[in-house]
Amino acid sequence: MITDPLPINEGFRLEALKSLDILDTQSEKEFDDITTLANFLCDTKVALISLVDKDRQWFKSKTGLSVTMCETPRKNSLCSHAILEPDKPLIIKDTREDTRFNAVEIFLEDHPVIFYAGIPLIDKDGFALGTLCVMDSKPRELSKIQLESLQALARQVIILFEINKKNNDLEKIQTQLKKKNEALREFAKVIAHDLKMPLANIVTTTDLLKLVLEGKLDEESLGYFDYIKTSSFSMSTYINDVLEHYESENLVQNKPERFHLNQLLDEIVELLSIQRGSSIHFPENDPILDCNKLALKQIFFNLIGNSIKYNDKDEIIVRIETTADEKFNYFRIADNGMGIPENQLDSIFDLFTTAGAVDRSGNKGNGIGLSTVKKLVENLGGSITVTSKEKEYTTFDFSIKKCS
Repeated sequence: MITDPLPINEGFRLEALKSLDILDTQSEKEFDDITTLANFLCDTKVALISLVDKDRQWFKSKTGLSVTMCETPRKNSLCSHAILEPDKPLIIKDTREDTRFNAVEIFLEDHPVIFYAGIPLIDKDGFALGTLCVMDSKPRELSKIQLESLQALARQVIILFEINKKNNDLEKIQTQLKKKNEALREFAKVIAHDLKMPLANIVTTTDLLKLVLEGKLDEESLGYFDYIKTSSFSMSTYINDVLEHYESENLVQNKPERFHLNQLLDEIVELLSIQRGSSIHFPENDPILDCNKLALKQIFFNLIGNSIKYNDKDEIIVRIETTADEKFNYFRIADNGMGIPENQLDSIFDLFTTAGAVDRSGNKGNGIGLSTVKKLVENLGGSITVTSKEKEYTTFDFSIKKCS
């Protein structure tokens, strides 16, 4: 065989090949199906998806060769000649009569390569990465239909390469995002720890100053002290909500528990310290659930808490309903509160997005709670929706997947 010449764009071609992250990967059925079909259509003994590396040709898929054979030296490669003219197939009826190849008889394992047909695999940038090729141990020709079929299969190989690369890129991005989220979660913990103590000191010092200066301050000055204290509590709530959001992923790792729903709701009502004038209606059937209790508790705590906080009625009414099917538990929390403006319903679950209204105590939300709820629900395999009419009601419907 004549010494293999190199494509004029060899350096760039090799970079394009390496960027696929496909060399030395495991065999995949999608590629093996293509070589099997190529062999069948062309009635040949061997079919390969061959990628031409710097010093070797490596087989992503092979039909007609042993499992252990994955590559051969490039200097003995017919495919290295096929990629020299990427715009047309390389068809060799009989290698013994071709002056480029008849110096030394060509073998793949125990198969003499007499007939060869290789379709260059061209990526979107025009680089020939290798070939889809068929071989036989006797002289052959391909019909027009066989050649067109082989070319069509080669295009499918390129599509599979692109899909694989996109999947690999997505996996890398997901890994990077996971690392950034972990770093951000640790950062939030540190910041929360460093801020909580100074905030507590501010509240304590404010109360102490008011006591020391009792009788020496006018109403306006006392109002400033109250403002400092209120702002400190507001910041403390914000910090707790941020921590809750980033810790929500840990909640879904908890093992399932078996419990009565109404018992869980009783615990939540007690935690919320609900004042008189509030009616919380539990489900009449009081189902027994087998799921992640702590995650579900956090979801209900946030939603029921919002129903109470964002309610401008003299009598607060919250109704909780539940149903189930074979795969999911379904829950509904409906209230007679302030409602959510229609133009904000689509974004209400986005982090740091609020409806803009202040709660019944005059405080404005931070837009973290509902984002945390959505994150928990989806991590539990469910979904959540909201319907609302401003100044009349808000209803949240969510599901969680049953534990198998």
